[in-house]
Amino acid sequence: MAGYQNRQELILEISKRAKLFIQEFNDINEKDKDKLIDGVDRTPAQMIAYQLGWMNLIFDWENQEQQGQVVITPTPDYKWNNLNGLYQSFYKKYERYTLKELSTMFIKAEHEIIELVNSYTDLELFQKGGRKWSSSTPSNWPIWKWIHINTVSPFKSFRTKIRKWKKSQ
Repeated sequence: MAGYQNRQELILEISKRAKLFIQEFNDINEKDKDKLIDGVDRTPAQMIAYQLGWMNLIFDWENQEQQGQVVITPTPDYKWNNLNGLYQSFYKKYERYTLKELSTMFIKAEHEIIELVNSYTDLELFQKGGRKWSSSTPSNWPIWKWIHINTVSPFKSFRTKIRKWKKSQ
């Protein structure tokens, strides 16, 4: 997994990968947003819903901690051994939106993630224990790694998926 020398490198990578990912949806017909194809495990709408779901979980974890609540990751309703159930909840939450609406929400969430990154001190962002929620699993990752694994990493892997989806059309 990539490491970052500073917050600006992380922000630049989030921005770059987010832009490349979301641009892939510009030429997809709305009527095909829920089309599942062989060899690709999600529909176009589900791919964006997945990204929105994880980014919003990060916001929720941060907000809960700021309010003094005990954060249960990934959520009180879903444990780490039931991520498929969590993903289904993401798809359900966003199923009524058009691709254009999902893309707009994605861009807004990307900007909010960058604001969040900028809100942390360097110690909070890059050292383990920056937030209780970031230390809530045995992996005990620093915040930057949680953000990377839920933004940059899937933006890249899902871009490959959406490109494969588009080739099959």
